[in-house]
Amino acid sequence: MSEPLPAPGPHGWPRRAVRLARQCLRLMSGFLRFLSEVLRAVWGRIRRPVIILGVAVLAYGGAMAAMAYVGATSRPVGPVETTMRLLPSWSGESVLSIPPLGTLTLDTHDSPIQLEVTVDRINQESAAEIVRDPRVLETLEEQIVTDIREGVQATAVKSFVVGTLGATLTTLIVVRRRRATLVAGGVAAVAIAAVFGVAAQTLNPRAIAEPKYSGLLTGAPSLIGNAQDLAENFGAYSQELVRLVTNVTKLYDVTSNLPSYEPSDDVIRLLHVSDLHLGEHAWDVISSVTRQYSVDLIVDSGDITDHGSEAENYFLQRIPSLKVPYVWVRGNHDSMATEQAMRQLPNVVVLDGTVRTVKGIRFLGAGDPRFTPDRSNRDVKRETEAVAAQAIAIARVAEKADPPVDIIVYHSSDGASFLDGKASLILTGDGHKRYTAVLPKGSRLMQQGTTGGAGLRALEKDEPAPIELSVLYINRKTLELEAWDDIALGGLGLTSARIDRHLVEPTEEPMTPSPIPTPTGPLPDTPLPTPTITRTPTPTPEPTSPSPGAPTTPGEGSPAPEGTPESAETVGPGQPGALPAPVGR
Repeated sequence: MSEPLPAPGPHGWPRRAVRLARQCLRLMSGFLRFLSEVLRAVWGRIRRPVIILGVAVLAYGGAMAAMAYVGATSRPVGPVETTMRLLPSWSGESVLSIPPLGTLTLDTHDSPIQLEVTVDRINQESAAEIVRDPRVLETLEEQIVTDIREGVQATAVKSFVVGTLGATLTTLIVVRRRRATLVAGGVAAVAIAAVFGVAAQTLNPRAIAEPKYSGLLTGAPSLIGNAQDLAENFGAYSQELVRLVTNVTKLYDVTSNLPSYEPSDDVIRLLHVSDLHLGEHAWDVISSVTRQYSVDLIVDSGDITDHGSEAENYFLQRIPSLKVPYVWVRGNHDSMATEQAMRQLPNVVVLDGTVRTVKGIRFLGAGDPRFTPDRSNRDVKRETEAVAAQAIAIARVAEKADPPVDIIVYHSSDGASFLDGKASLILTGDGHKRYTAVLPKGSRLMQQGTTGGAGLRALEKDEPAPIELSVLYINRKTLELEAWDDIALGGLGLTSARIDRHLVEPTEEPMTPSPIPTPTGPLPDTPLPTPTITRTPTPTPEPTSPSPGAPTTPGEGSPAPEGTPESAETVGPGQPGALPAPVGR
């Protein structure tokens, strides 16, 4: 049997550990020296190309920034005042932007540069002359073609100059070497000239026959006429340019003189919409106006759905894509399920009887006390009392608010007299007709029309309801309204457009709204969170054949007696009994 190894001395194992650690450190140090030498050798080989690439990227960024922010030119095209600019783009194209209607894109060339033309305004005198004397169109063709050619050439020259200077100055500021700066400026000039040259050589005038639309223009291809007709009559290309400009002029309604008002940077742009009623086309209009007007927030005064069913909540999914706060109150066609779905959306602010601050504006509002999508069974008197009671409750909250409320949002204008004096601005809807007035105590009531064109119910009338929305300009410091643009677009099947600008007039005469009776009985101090009157359509049960000799009575398989309302009714506390059925909204 072998004898056991002797135990190490008291200092044996620590010494071995120290020696092992030293060996590991020497190996690691050697590896790091080797890696450093490899990186130094690699850097020596790629140093010059990397520096050149970095300077090139720097010069490119400076050139593009200068072209985007300084290279724009203001040019007239017939009766239209435009802004032209050239920007980098992966695919060569020309984009015509017509606020607030949308954009029209043409694949005009094969070069990494994009021509952007924005319609700023209509020259009222030139446009009015066209309307008065159609013979002006005979010379307008040559003028428009010349204006476009000169405008693009002037924009290209300016972009070339500012792009070259932008690349040179950016390189000089960062690199601070004269030779590198001169090289960067020279390369930038050659590159910009090459890009513009390729664009000129690959110009495709036939692109006007294949336009792409976005925004509201997706429903208005008649702006430039039928594409097939243009392709078949290509010889009349310049005439189609005239047609394009004159039709844009019509869309802007040249007979309307917009008062002079230039919104400053110290202005909050608020877009007021209402009564969308599941009008899917409304989202394109709202999105286009939000983008073209640089809207800061949107206020929706209710009736975003038609029957308030959970299936209709799909319609709300476009709201987050607007990317601005969306302030909303429940209308009489919106259910609590609608409100719950709205609360789940990230940019939605639901007004529910408490003061909410959005973009520096203090809002107060509450949902409509009615849920009445069934328009066949209404009690106008009882509903009006409920609307008035809710308005009084909102007014009581506003009286206690400190600091005071800036804007009150409520679906129905019937309660405006109770809200007068509680905020400088009262935004409502419900009536499907635009209306504004200064009330006796100083508040301005702004009732919006139907931004959804009344939804599918627009088909019930011979003339569809217009799509209406307004852009309000609110002073950021005083939070007072300075001006507003009323936008009206033709309803289903129409392509008309009108923009009316209004300035706040300090001498405007106040108007008294139609009086409504003050509700009787106790009134709540705070707005009610849920509807107190609910009427929803219910299917009529199919009659069954009674057995011979069996009595036929209502509720036992027979049809309801004539005059019995076909609706489910729920009335709030203190409002018992069945209601008559006048027809209303």
